[in-house]
Amino acid sequence: MAYIQTYIAILALSLLVIPFLKVKWKGIITLSLVIFNAILTGYLALPALLGEKLEFVFQGSIVTGEIPVRIDALSAWFMLLINFTMITGALYGLHYMKAYRKQTSNLTLHCLAYLLVQTSLTAICVIQNSLVFLFAWEIMTISSFVLVIFEYYKQNTLKAGINFLIQSHAGVLFLTLGFIWVYYQTGSYDFSAISQFSVNFPPVTSLALFFFFFIGFAVKAGFVPFHTWLPYAHPAAPSHISGVMSGVIIKIGIFGILRMLQLIQTDYIVLGYIILVFSVISGIYGVMLAILQHNLKKLLAYHSIENIGIIGIGIGLGTLGLGQQNSTLILLGFSGALLHVLNHSLFKSLLFYSAGNVYQTTHTMNIEHFGGLVKQMPHTAILFLIAALAICGLPPFNGFVSEFLIYSGLFDGMESKEMLNLVVLLFSVFGMVLIGGLALLCFTKAFGSMFLGNPRHHFQTEPKESGNGKLVPMYMAAAFIVAIGLFPKFFFSLLSEPLKLYLNKINYTGSVSTTVSITETMQTIGFSAAGFIVLGLLIFFIRRKITAKMPSPVLTTWGCGYVGETEKMQYTASSFIRSYRKLAEPMLSIQKRKIEIDGVFPVYGRHETHPYDKIEEWFIDKPWNLMKVFFGKFRFLQNGNPQFYVLYGAAFIALIIAVPLINDIIKKIIYFLNQI
Repeated sequence: MAYIQTYIAILALSLLVIPFLKVKWKGIITLSLVIFNAILTGYLALPALLGEKLEFVFQGSIVTGEIPVRIDALSAWFMLLINFTMITGALYGLHYMKAYRKQTSNLTLHCLAYLLVQTSLTAICVIQNSLVFLFAWEIMTISSFVLVIFEYYKQNTLKAGINFLIQSHAGVLFLTLGFIWVYYQTGSYDFSAISQFSVNFPPVTSLALFFFFFIGFAVKAGFVPFHTWLPYAHPAAPSHISGVMSGVIIKIGIFGILRMLQLIQTDYIVLGYIILVFSVISGIYGVMLAILQHNLKKLLAYHSIENIGIIGIGIGLGTLGLGQQNSTLILLGFSGALLHVLNHSLFKSLLFYSAGNVYQTTHTMNIEHFGGLVKQMPHTAILFLIAALAICGLPPFNGFVSEFLIYSGLFDGMESKEMLNLVVLLFSVFGMVLIGGLALLCFTKAFGSMFLGNPRHHFQTEPKESGNGKLVPMYMAAAFIVAIGLFPKFFFSLLSEPLKLYLNKINYTGSVSTTVSITETMQTIGFSAAGFIVLGLLIFFIRRKITAKMPSPVLTTWGCGYVGETEKMQYTASSFIRSYRKLAEPMLSIQKRKIEIDGVFPVYGRHETHPYDKIEEWFIDKPWNLMKVFFGKFRFLQNGNPQFYVLYGAAFIALIIAVPLINDIIKKIIYFLNQI
């Protein structure tokens, strides 16, 4: 308990001190506090991850009652990955925010909000009093909002932040309803009351309660159709905040779902099927829209939705295992989901940091304007490529490990001959294959258009590589991406205790080591892929050495009878995925702007495509427009005439006086009629 009190005291002191520091020291002190907080909470989390459950009870107020703080293996796993991403984000942000050092007040708010986000995320992982949990959730939401709207003077940024805030509070509403329902039935705010609720009521009631919590957490996680805030908030925020949002803030929604699965006893088979279908749709829909994006950060944002879908497939598979009393499905499903939570936090934060490097040297996020950046930004290009290969699930990188576990679980689950089970799992396998294939297409387009070929646009200043201050945290993330891909057995062993939380629900007494053969297979594949890469680099190195002293004539490329601008003769990002766009067009909303070309030597032509989220159009735009039309009919009431406003006030007062009188008259009439 002393550690927690020390943590709170240091946080409070830092929040008071940072506003009075010089700009030079604000970032340094914030980074130091982030690292200190990570060490302190990590010291508590590590024993819990190894099986030592910690519990503290604080005496709350009359309203909240006792506030239990419990650190189990699930809490510990999320606390550790939150700390790592917050550290890399703070390291990267320290140098990224130098471009805004003149905005003193803005930077102060940014630093304070960053510390509050780290604290509230940690608190959410350990607090098990529903009222205080909601309080911590609200701090996390508002602090994230402040981080997103750093450039509040831009209309699109402010709009994205407000969109995020409104939809986040829609999610909070569902969480609040779920907690109120539990309190109404049990009289307790303790999370243990949720388990008590599910035991005392039939599975259908528990299923309904779970969906209150699922919707609330799914809004934060970005599951389709609750995802529409995410593609706006990520591009609007500074790049290190985009990395933190995608890396850990949306993952707190996954933590909430996993926690409720641990607490609520219900019909897990039905629940598993529903989560699988939700997740496959999220994964496919996210990657389908990602391919069409021209804004790099918006493309990465839609890939967060895709990867939330992959995590959800793992959770759905594990839930199905709970219902079928199948320990293998529980192990493979939940381990795949938990590992992918870590993996996605690593490669997605690395991708956003890479996007930040590109943005600060080119001042644009339009993929169509890039080209040939590998020559000016070799480190960023290599790091982006590593993260891109990882997100596509290719060995020897970490994305392959978690996806392999989920695939193994899906195929293992097909041993059941029940028709519905086979259909849902086949649908999930098809979804995973489609997600992987489309992700490859998307990142081939993104990497090729940005870093390969010739420049498509001439910037005012020559693009250049970022400094070591930004590259160090990026290489830290890349090191873990490679390490997990090469040594999956070690990282899988760290999941032993978190997995027992779910295995205990079916009274499983065996060892988690039943999947050792799978991890050994993954390790063999990882080493083989790494060996292949090393062999390719060795051949390239030998070739370069042999040809170094040979003459290299430089000749003009034959232009097929024409001499044109080579940058305009390259494939653009849009033309690269044209065939896909034609196939996907009936399912997606795509607006086109086209100026036809004519003549043998056309002077000017233009063809633009602008994708739009169809779900946002149906579930956000259309209801909003209908509401505006409805309230527009009452616009005559606000006519600007003070005399009318005085009349409204008088009418309202008269109505207040008249209602009780009318009520008395009606009562007397009813009494008189009853007497007759």
